[in-house]
Amino acid sequence: MKTAEPMNTLYGEFTATGNRKVRCAVSLTDREFIVQRLSAIHVGRQRVLLLKDCIGSRAYREDDNSHRTAYLEVYFYPLKRRWMSSGLSRQRVEHCFRISEFQDPRANLEEAEKWARTVRERCSRQQNIGDGLQMSELTRPYRMMLLVNPQSGKGQALALYNNHIQRMLNEAGVPHTILITEHQNHARELVREADLSQWGAVVILSGDGLLFEVINGLLDRSDWEDAIRTPLGILPGGSGNALATSIHHYSGASVVSTEELLISCGFLLCKGLVSRMDLVSVHLFSGTRLFSFLSLAWGFVADVDIESEKYRHAGAARFTLGTLVRLASLRIYKGKLAYLPAMGDCKQVRSTRNGTLRCSTDSPILNSLHNSCHSNNSLKAMRTEHTPSRNANKAPMGLSDSLLPPMDVPPPSNWVVVPEEDFVLVLAVYQSHLAEDLLAAPDATLDDGVIHLFYVKAGISRAALLKLFLAMEKGAHVDSGCTHMVHTKVQALRLEPYSPKGIITVDGEVVEYGAVQAEVHRGLARLIYG
Repeated sequence: MKTAEPMNTLYGEFTATGNRKVRCAVSLTDREFIVQRLSAIHVGRQRVLLLKDCIGSRAYREDDNSHRTAYLEVYFYPLKRRWMSSGLSRQRVEHCFRISEFQDPRANLEEAEKWARTVRERCSRQQNIGDGLQMSELTRPYRMMLLVNPQSGKGQALALYNNHIQRMLNEAGVPHTILITEHQNHARELVREADLSQWGAVVILSGDGLLFEVINGLLDRSDWEDAIRTPLGILPGGSGNALATSIHHYSGASVVSTEELLISCGFLLCKGLVSRMDLVSVHLFSGTRLFSFLSLAWGFVADVDIESEKYRHAGAARFTLGTLVRLASLRIYKGKLAYLPAMGDCKQVRSTRNGTLRCSTDSPILNSLHNSCHSNNSLKAMRTEHTPSRNANKAPMGLSDSLLPPMDVPPPSNWVVVPEEDFVLVLAVYQSHLAEDLLAAPDATLDDGVIHLFYVKAGISRAALLKLFLAMEKGAHVDSGCTHMVHTKVQALRLEPYSPKGIITVDGEVVEYGAVQAEVHRGLARLIYG
């Protein structure tokens, strides 16, 4: 066996597993895995793979132990050009080698294990760190709880696991237990009762609704403060897949969808980096409190989300179909909207003659706002309040919402009350994407500590609204100049619909209809995001 380590390089010559006549020179540097085919006639071209694209490596011997040969396998998912379209997507590359230079089988296995171990160690040092994100790394080995909703999206979640995710997790050396959800709120029940000390991460393979259950289940617990720090992961198996698409977007990769998106998110999951993620505390009129990671919607968007359920078989296209149907019978939604501007977004907000809101930099009205998630005094034991109350701050106790007044008290003077009361939609979103093909908040990040508030005033034509949603596919709606749309960043908001019936959604789930208010808590949860 020829080995040398100039400049920290590991070198060896091995036989390819698929063809014993093919011999390869393999070099492992701090950043690259280099394979070069050898022959008596000429030396082949080098194939260079980056360790930042590697998810794992393993060494083994065959079960019968009758041969002295050991095997080395290394697994990569580099970005490569697609066959039939532009852009890049992650595609699987596996390298397998036979190591049989020594007569002693144990020596061959030790050599293979040395290579596999060194690949993994150097791979872990080549993580992609997101700009401005505070990252930590999952301690390996860790055990993963994988929750799968077999009914989500087109009903293919289990097939996606069997065809892709099971192999990727095995390649990355991540032991996991798969749990199939059987009914609504099953995931919430499971994580509420689970012994979380036995799990290093909780991951869902479904749409966004299952993660909504998991987050609220963790915050139902008496040990919620520790429970919500459990690293969470999401793999796209639904029809919307908003958070999974947002994670892919934050990684800086090209736009992908369907199984390419699944592989991208699977790759990020296997890399095992953990970032903080904002959660929004949502109070309903009855006193019920929910925690949200994605969005709060009323009007057009909420109606489309729920009414398009009948087109679930169409996958992500259900939202396009639902939009066209709702455009045909456009509605006006009457209500009152107020919000607390985010620090640094608007120092002063005032109404102009035409009723629109503008920001001024003359005299700041925000002086001493403080997000309670960073206050030790706010961390009290959480309990569930079953008695309805108009004071949303009474139920449940625990993490306090210091920016929200009681529901029956007018907003404080430093809040903005929108002068219009006729809307086409109100949308509060805290991730970049609202669906695979809707880039709602292009500059959003996982832990920016703000709610991106959009509202569209009555009077917009069907054609203009359709144009707005088409622009949203690439995030161009933000700079579209549409006079009926307002976009601002806020820390808290209150919405009071006037009509007795309607639809309000939180993370795509229908909630009790009526007055609602919300406050963002920066970095409260932990999300696996490689």
